[in-house]
Amino acid sequence: MASSGAAKNPKKANLVDHYSIKHLLDESVTEVVKSQGYAEDVRLSNVRLLIGSIIIAIALLAQFYPKKFPENRDFLVTCIGLYVVFNGLLQCISYTKEKNAFLFTYPPPGSFNSTGLIVSSKLPRFSDMYTLTIASADPKSISANKPVVLTKSVTKWFTKDGLLVEGLFWKDVERLMDDYNGDRKNK
Repeated sequence: MASSGAAKNPKKANLVDHYSIKHLLDESVTEVVKSQGYAEDVRLSNVRLLIGSIIIAIALLAQFYPKKFPENRDFLVTCIGLYVVFNGLLQCISYTKEKNAFLFTYPPPGSFNSTGLIVSSKLPRFSDMYTLTIASADPKSISANKPVVLTKSVTKWFTKDGLLVEGLFWKDVERLMDDYNGDRKNK
């Protein structure tokens, strides 16, 4: 499955840009998780887009309000206050809910697992150690599994030319998914 995708469309990253490497790995993890029957939950992204749209509307209202400055002072102060409040709300959501997560999922259809997944990753600057974490979307649920973590050097998954060796990477991610689901000890 993974090898045929790699032969058709090899994924390449700029090896001196850790953001490029992290983005490519995160994108590949998303493909693996979705291939295992998990559907992406985009509700939080939609809320963030809505708040961002409100912020833009407030800024546009303040910019193009028909009255000139001395007369629209109270209106501008209100717009600035709303702008600060909504930006603070957006930052609060990013800090408390998202953290390092790049994928939120629903549980697979027909599963007994009543929670989805939160998949997050870290690739610190000037480091080659990529950390991937899979956790339950609702850690307090009785059916939530313990979070699992994979930390490995990105040099294990990339050629010297920056091509991702998808087969190796997919195996590592699938093994981590098996660990999360408790299937690995059965195989």
